[in-house]
Amino acid sequence: MQEPQPPGFDPLDRLDPVVLHHVVNTLGWPDLRPFQKAAVHPLMDGEDVVLLAPTAGGKTEAASFPVLSAMCAGNWTGTSVLYLAPLKALLNNLAPRVDAYAQWLGRRAALWHGDTPESVRRRIRVESPDILLTTPESLEAMLISVKTDHARLLGGVRTVIVDEVHAFAGDDRGWHLLAVLERLERLTGRRIQRIGLSATVGNPDALLTWLQGARPAERPGRVVAPGVTPAAAGSARPPGEVELDYVGSLTNAAKVISALHQGEKRLVFCDSRRQVEELGAALRARGVTVFLSHASLSTDERTRSERAFAEARDCVIVSTSTLELGIDVGDLDRVIQIDAPGTVASFLQRIGRTGRRAGTTRNCLFLATTPDTLLLAAGLLVLWSRGWVEPVTPPPAPRHLVAQQLLALTLQEHRIGDRLWPERWNGLAPFDRSAAPLLKHLIAEGFLDCDNGMLFIGPEAEKHFGRRHFMELTASFTAPPEFTVLAGRQEIGTTDPQVLTEERPGPRRLLLAGRSWQVTFIDWARRRAFVEPVEDGGVAKWQGGEARGLSFTLTRALREVLLGMDPDVRLTRRATAALGELRTERAPHQVSHAGNLLVRDADAVRWWTWAGYRANATLAASLGNLADPVQRPTDSHLRLRQDLSPADWHSARTELPDALTLPNVDPRAVRGLKFATALPLRLATATLAERLADLPAARTTAQEPVSLEWRT
Repeated sequence: MQEPQPPGFDPLDRLDPVVLHHVVNTLGWPDLRPFQKAAVHPLMDGEDVVLLAPTAGGKTEAASFPVLSAMCAGNWTGTSVLYLAPLKALLNNLAPRVDAYAQWLGRRAALWHGDTPESVRRRIRVESPDILLTTPESLEAMLISVKTDHARLLGGVRTVIVDEVHAFAGDDRGWHLLAVLERLERLTGRRIQRIGLSATVGNPDALLTWLQGARPAERPGRVVAPGVTPAAAGSARPPGEVELDYVGSLTNAAKVISALHQGEKRLVFCDSRRQVEELGAALRARGVTVFLSHASLSTDERTRSERAFAEARDCVIVSTSTLELGIDVGDLDRVIQIDAPGTVASFLQRIGRTGRRAGTTRNCLFLATTPDTLLLAAGLLVLWSRGWVEPVTPPPAPRHLVAQQLLALTLQEHRIGDRLWPERWNGLAPFDRSAAPLLKHLIAEGFLDCDNGMLFIGPEAEKHFGRRHFMELTASFTAPPEFTVLAGRQEIGTTDPQVLTEERPGPRRLLLAGRSWQVTFIDWARRRAFVEPVEDGGVAKWQGGEARGLSFTLTRALREVLLGMDPDVRLTRRATAALGELRTERAPHQVSHAGNLLVRDADAVRWWTWAGYRANATLAASLGNLADPVQRPTDSHLRLRQDLSPADWHSARTELPDALTLPNVDPRAVRGLKFATALPLRLATATLAERLADLPAARTTAQEPVSLEWRT
């Protein structure tokens, strides 16, 4: 990197003249945005940076132009920049743009992920691109592959750009990313500059510290954002035209969408694949030009939909969160949300898809199909109107990923000293010496062998993870088993096995890509279902992951809505009337201005905490035998024993703040934790329990006043 420049030095003077020429003459920009200018000095000085800007705010250019300029100024050779993203589709979308920028300077970018043909990978191994766009999982695969000389391909990396960094930091892929980056630094023998791009985050400084990994205090870094960050917005209402409507069903939602905004390009978000399929079929039946996008559609099918949608005008694309991140689907007129996402951050990503043309405004129409989702949408919009965004928090206790990394490192190195392994992660917790007991377990159970102080892969690792050259070790998440659906030779997507096995009258039909298909043959051994098109009658179903529940803050916003708070958005008459009915029906026995309620009626005792699922699960475990042993907690309440007396309650209540315990976990749930087979069952269940708990919210709730209503 170049020497740091004094504060008054014009950032544009530091960019390569060829880059500036193309900004004006190729892109047609009269100037860079202030945000993009603010990124030049820290990036060219080699600092770690988190770039915060709304969707379509120019983050890719803010990172690429200074990094390309530094590449030329420093005469970097080989693959010197990695561009990481959480989705293959996002990388596919970014690759042509990043490569075009690189070619301005006679450089080259290339793409490598799970769908990249082996012929392309061979070329990359021989002719290293200057910028390699990939996923952390593919990066791990390069490190452990016997086909790839990882020292030759990756040994010259100087900068890593992590797009949609918040999407990594909030789950296990973030732990995996950090661990792989530390191993990469050991491989290169230098500190690698880390640049994170994000549109929605409530704690940007903490996100920067997280991204810096081991010893962040020793690494220069800063957050660059255009003006005030969302977390500092206070009571300022974010820009955007937002409307909340109550339609009562998905069928009615299709009626509204088909009638409104005709002639415009509309992106409709649903929060399940089943909803996407059913809404897509309903819109198509009404003569709407509709395209679909979700994770169970084949890559070709999804790409065709997204390309056709980008080129069309009067049409609708219905999507899950697959189009929430920065994939470009052209110039949108409207975003429509069916029901509500579970976080304000997701909503900000979605509304950010609109308002990109000059003279247009960001907009979103919420269509709630049930009273509960109307309440959720209203609560979420209360928080949005206050400028609040969730902080990004890594999941605690990633013991399963520590086990994965120990195995992956051993594959990468072939053999490693039984005392030297912590150095490969530069002291990054929890991949440091605190993992020694877990290492002993891996040796004792045969996942690793030890001979004369050297560790190498053992038979149990071969047995559990050795398929496809240990590719199972590169992904930090578990995908449920699904059947591939084929119409002739054309792959349509995948479906849940239950659709093919559950008892139903008549011919077996499924709904996929917005169309009904009749199953003609099932290849059980190869997990394939062959189909042919039919008019209707298809069923859509997929296994959902374990519900994480709503946050404490969002659930409290729902409580505020029931107590009379309206979000600062336009409410239709239907939404206003439905909210009024909700308050009339629920408020008297679920919420109180004086505090929380403990209500006993003829069928149950319910503690209405409005604390979120994780806090309520923590409280239920902490109450022991006073909690209902059968009914699970919800976001809003937990059930207690029917024979609970006021005396029992007051006694438990006195002890509760100091007696909080982790929630109970069914050992069968461990199956959903990737690499759990490499952990002792005790540690695997403890990991899940720690992730299910919300001790701070439970403690706050336990200390709040509670009114008792004993009804007979």
